[in-house]
Amino acid sequence: MATVLLLFTSLGINSNAPGMTKRRGQGHWRWQALWWHLFFLLWSITRGQTRYSVPEELKQGSVVGNLAKDLGLALSDISDRKLRVASEVGKPQYFTVDTGKGELVVNDRIDRETLCGQSASCVLTLQVLIDKPLQLYKVEVEIQDINDNSPMFPSQEIIIEIAESTAAGARFPLETARDIDVGINSVRSYTLSKDDLFSLKIKDVSGGRKIPELVLSKSLDREKKATHHLQLTAFDGGNPVKSGISQITINVLDNNDNFPVFEKNVYKVSVSENSAQGASIIKLTAKDVDDGPNGEVEYSFGVHTPDVVQSVFDIDAITGEISLKGTLDFETNANFEVDISAKDKGNPRMEGHCTVHIEVIDINDNAPVIILTSEPNPVPEDAPNGTVVALISARDSDFGDNGKVTLRLSNGFPFNLKPSFSDNYALVIKGVLDREKMSEYNIEITATDSGSPPLSSKTIIQISISDVNDNPPVFSQSSYNVYLKENGVPGSILYSVSASDLDSGENAKISYSILDSKVQDVSVSSYVYINSDNGSIYSMHSFDYEKLKVFQIQVQAKDQGSPSLSSNTTVHVFILDQNDNAPSVIYPSSAALGSLSHQRMPRSAKAGHLVTKVTAVDADSGHNAWISYKLAEATDASLFTVNQFTGEVRTKRAVYEQDESSQRLLIEIRDDGQPVQSSTVTVSILLEDGLHEPILDLEQKVAEPSRKNGRIALYLILSLASVSVLSLVTFVILAVKCIRSSSSSSSCCMRRSDCDDYKNPNRNLQIQLNTDGPIKYVEVLGGDMMSQSQSFRSCMSPMSEYSDFTLIKPSSTTDFKEVISVLDASLPDSTWTFESQQVR
Repeated sequence: MATVLLLFTSLGINSNAPGMTKRRGQGHWRWQALWWHLFFLLWSITRGQTRYSVPEELKQGSVVGNLAKDLGLALSDISDRKLRVASEVGKPQYFTVDTGKGELVVNDRIDRETLCGQSASCVLTLQVLIDKPLQLYKVEVEIQDINDNSPMFPSQEIIIEIAESTAAGARFPLETARDIDVGINSVRSYTLSKDDLFSLKIKDVSGGRKIPELVLSKSLDREKKATHHLQLTAFDGGNPVKSGISQITINVLDNNDNFPVFEKNVYKVSVSENSAQGASIIKLTAKDVDDGPNGEVEYSFGVHTPDVVQSVFDIDAITGEISLKGTLDFETNANFEVDISAKDKGNPRMEGHCTVHIEVIDINDNAPVIILTSEPNPVPEDAPNGTVVALISARDSDFGDNGKVTLRLSNGFPFNLKPSFSDNYALVIKGVLDREKMSEYNIEITATDSGSPPLSSKTIIQISISDVNDNPPVFSQSSYNVYLKENGVPGSILYSVSASDLDSGENAKISYSILDSKVQDVSVSSYVYINSDNGSIYSMHSFDYEKLKVFQIQVQAKDQGSPSLSSNTTVHVFILDQNDNAPSVIYPSSAALGSLSHQRMPRSAKAGHLVTKVTAVDADSGHNAWISYKLAEATDASLFTVNQFTGEVRTKRAVYEQDESSQRLLIEIRDDGQPVQSSTVTVSILLEDGLHEPILDLEQKVAEPSRKNGRIALYLILSLASVSVLSLVTFVILAVKCIRSSSSSSSCCMRRSDCDDYKNPNRNLQIQLNTDGPIKYVEVLGGDMMSQSQSFRSCMSPMSEYSDFTLIKPSSTTDFKEVISVLDASLPDSTWTFESQQVR
């Protein structure tokens, strides 16, 4: 409804005016025009959505359009999100938002002529804001011109003096009217009040302007009528039409029958463009043969002299001297055609004319300009010498030698300027390009003209060097060492290799792959795979240190150039041991955990008696394989003890008569890893009477003092001496036998390379392991321990409570390869020596 009322107002129609519904003549077509106007306005708003068209001079509060609806906002968003038109400080706000309806309404008077002058298009751009979240919309409002301004003449009254002798057909230019409205609302026509002596002609000039001219239709007779009054009316094309009026007063003058005459009709003069203001150009003279005022001449520029001429030159009305008022510029105007009028002071005034042709002489006041005829494209770094990079031309707006230009290229660039024709040059390659060293050149070119003094200018041309695939990928390291814990999660990342390529674009895009190789006769691709994009290596499954300790991966980095380039690197993967193996009991039983061993012991055994020895190994390495022994449970805990490091089971005291005959020990074997792994073995000991005490306890018996008899001390000393001598003799005999049997291969003796050799005539085998921590014992047993054990002192058990080790006669089925594998698993860094001896 607001839009309809707005159209009513713009068309000047009052819907309540009397006669609106009664007349079907002129009123009917005005209603049709109204509805068509309404249709096109509504169509424009709907189609543009955020562009509105409104006439100027709308009343404050007039509705422009439903802004909220056109922006797709709900009515609740108007106040909640603060829909508003942004305003600039110090500038009027022509529109605002009705927060109740979301309509864009007029807030201030809109004068199209003030905003846009006589521009054909007048569009106001509004910035519409909403908060939460903050959004900015661009809304354009086109201000349509209405015919609210009438044509106006510069002067309300024009006085023209015409001599009565003026011939019919003479024309007199009149002032043109101006209308600040635009388009059809501007000046369109002129009319002259009716007069038999005068008529009106319209002269079309450049720019679409129309100049009215007064034409004398008949000769004047001052005696009949000395003054004529005419009315010149200018009409615009608006609806309704508006007009402006200028009164013309024509005074008929008495006859002045001679007019001033110049010496020449055309004068030619030259002036330098750097002439100072006030410099004299030429002095003109016109003569009038009349006497008195009719012969006095005044000089002026012609009526239609362009403004540019009047802004540069000035003429003295009395002397006729033309001088320089402004600044000359040869490049803007090299020539001027100036019309000069000379009028006498007669009545009527007579007028003579001439033309002055002023030629501007060029000086070297313009520096040359460098023009890129073709923008340089990226140049491949392998482009050959002579390749054209860019086309360059030079221009100088000066004339002659002042406009001759030469180009010069600064030194140090692999380019050269090659002249072609008419100040055109080709920039060509003259050296080797390497994008990896210099990817972009900023070439300075200097243009110098031939003027005096010469002027020059400089410009910088930026040339990019495009890449070719001339650099292979380079890994950050020649090889990589990766330390990986065993039992990892399959699919976890092992390591990320990275390679870089000095090239760019596709030539620098790298893909990674694993070259096929064998690991334990299996393709390495079954162990790991690699992300081709980032070089991350992932495991295909978990690794077992006990099966695989180290392997190599050959990784290739390949770029995507054409042809592609590649390089390789080696990734050494070291598997780190984890404590994933529990100690394995070798003796008293090679069975599974929780095994049961039966041992016999005489009741006459004393404190320190070696009952048995538990021996275990751990398949892990390092600290994870350090084994300790602990008595977990016992029938009588006060009777037995277990050595923490050797696993020896000894008596803590003598056997009492009341001790049970059957003793049961649960021994726990623990490693030193994290988390701790353990196993147990159960030892069943049977106490028997009359069982011969083994030689193993001889040392204890000799060392035990007798409380009943003081003379036992002497026997003890003798026994110790005998044992010492016997031990020395035995040691010598064994040493001699080992030396003699070094070439024999029937019986085997194994020893560590840093220990003495011990042999037993019964072909017993003893293997002792020593690490940096607690001592381990590994015994290969072939028979009943209690029946065939002998005691010798060890040279490698400084941490053992009893520095003994046991030689056990092996069975015929002893597999020494299994022993060696156990030794290698426990002490991979040890060196072993094998010796054999024929059994007698």
